[in-house]
Amino acid sequence: MAHAIGTITRPTAGLMVAMPDPGAACFSSFEGLRASKPVQQMVFLACNQASSSADPSTFLQIQSVATPVKPPTTMPPKRSKVEIIKEHSNYLRYPLREELETEAPNVNEDAVQLIKFHGSYQQDNRELRGPGHKAYQFMLRTKNPSGKVPNRLYLVMDDLADQFGIGTLRLTTRQTFQLHGVLKQNLKTVMSTIIKNMGSTLGACGDLNRNVLAPAAPYNGRKEYIYAQETAEKLAALLAPQGGAYYDLWVDGEKAMSAESPDVIEALNDNSHGTNFEGSPEPIYGIQFLPRKFKIAVTVPTDNSVDVLTNDVGLVTICDDDGELQGFDIFVGGGMGRTHRMEATFPRLAEPLGYVPKEDILYAVKAIVATQRDYGRRDDRRMSRMKYLLDDWGIEKFRLVVEQYYGKPFQPFKELPPWKFQSYLGWHEQGDGRLFFGIHVENGRIKGETKKALRRVIEKYELNVRITPNQNIILCDIRPSWRSRITKALAGVGLLSPRFVDPLHLSAMACPALPLCPLAIAEAERGAPDILQRIRDMFERVGLRASDSLVVRVTGCPNGCARPYMAELGLVGDGPNSYQIWLGGSPNQTRLAETFMERVKLQNLEAVLEPLFHLWRRERQTGEAFGDFTHKLGFAVLKDYIDSYKGSNK
Repeated sequence: MAHAIGTITRPTAGLMVAMPDPGAACFSSFEGLRASKPVQQMVFLACNQASSSADPSTFLQIQSVATPVKPPTTMPPKRSKVEIIKEHSNYLRYPLREELETEAPNVNEDAVQLIKFHGSYQQDNRELRGPGHKAYQFMLRTKNPSGKVPNRLYLVMDDLADQFGIGTLRLTTRQTFQLHGVLKQNLKTVMSTIIKNMGSTLGACGDLNRNVLAPAAPYNGRKEYIYAQETAEKLAALLAPQGGAYYDLWVDGEKAMSAESPDVIEALNDNSHGTNFEGSPEPIYGIQFLPRKFKIAVTVPTDNSVDVLTNDVGLVTICDDDGELQGFDIFVGGGMGRTHRMEATFPRLAEPLGYVPKEDILYAVKAIVATQRDYGRRDDRRMSRMKYLLDDWGIEKFRLVVEQYYGKPFQPFKELPPWKFQSYLGWHEQGDGRLFFGIHVENGRIKGETKKALRRVIEKYELNVRITPNQNIILCDIRPSWRSRITKALAGVGLLSPRFVDPLHLSAMACPALPLCPLAIAEAERGAPDILQRIRDMFERVGLRASDSLVVRVTGCPNGCARPYMAELGLVGDGPNSYQIWLGGSPNQTRLAETFMERVKLQNLEAVLEPLFHLWRRERQTGEAFGDFTHKLGFAVLKDYIDSYKGSNK
């Protein structure tokens, strides 16, 4: 394999690699360039025809990869413990099947890792622990591409929450349900019920492609939205595990009936460029699956309801003047997770990779997944997301490697208009004579009288449902004559039209955090309402209007599930009742926030935030958002103002 490859030339004699000059940017030990067998034969024919005096290192030896393999090394690569568990699991079966059959309330550590792929996390309710024992329970997460939830599935999830959970449904930032509090002996009953009622949890967690996002709005008259949602569903099918363990464990091998589109089946089976493991039950993932989680979002130009730049892959539909789909712009390398005080980990925005015509999108995404599968780090899980591969290689090398799996070069990225955050709250026309109603759900938690009222409305009017990436819910297919009755029924339990809700709450998000998440070190969902009220009180003290708002996101740990690093004001738990404060994200979620202060105690938020709100009110330009204002001034100016602040004089 040639080293320090700078440019590739294709002379008439064959494929040759020009050695870079000392001033050229180059790659060190380029491992990723691959080709199919006909190209390999052409290369070596060219090498044989070349002058015998030529330096053989000037020729690129391209490896044929019917089954992708890493270049050989003298020492076996170091791998994390989870990689060994996956390898020995018989494609996600062992020892999970055996552990589920024991009388213990929990499963062992190997099975804990495997059950994630099936859509569940083992948790321990810290507030229910007793002396010498933990309060084990399981969280289940569904998989709903585009956030689509059929009427029947919603009613089943509502029932399961009462019968086997803690009586609540949690809407997530990836357009899925989370069902908390399921005991081990009830897992199979709950899983099988979901599967048999048009649902799935397969791949909602684990080292594979997670739920695919798309704008939740049910615009039946706008083609670009239909294309985005259809593409999300096809990608979810393409990248779902194929090995059968999910159905073996939860429905005794009875696979749910599904009619995958022919283009998905064709793309799944295609191995023209070494993307597949021939003969494997998992043709794309193999026995090792991916190094870490993988996230995809599909959207339309201007609509950033999906936080498109925070995903491993972000796709944007490109349509012609008649609204017909032509192809997709592709962003790569986004991701939120990080580790406190470990500077090698960081949130990252996706960057443009290129454009592909519509008929190639499944193959292009599959090529990206194969690249991460073969070259993502498997030794340190904190560094295994694809964003670190992009950061290490750079976009040019990454593109060259992906193109070998894709089989052709990417076309230039199409110019896009500015992004805008869309919530789809309130009443809207679907475009088919019916309406949809977007409802704000505080931190995505459906509970109590709110849960009962939603159930009554959804059941009575036989409504389908969509979950948004902002933890809200959309009721679909509403006849105009039902509007006033539905509005009244939901308003009675506090589910109001957005004009009656504090705008701070409409854009805020928080992760579940304590007491169930094992990674949480501070409150998030339970603490967010009080934090938002304190911010509103600060607004009033400094003279800001009731209509003034900003994007606030709260997480109990640095993993970033509520995407706090995109917020205008992000609070990231870094200890008990303590938070990092992140500032400077843009209101349309296109700029990363930065760490402003660390270890700020919850009781001291006013001392930090009130001066900033006062300065914003006093010196902002007309219409200038808080995130744009803090980003413009810089943190040194902001900290000086905090130090000199003497209180507000409205």
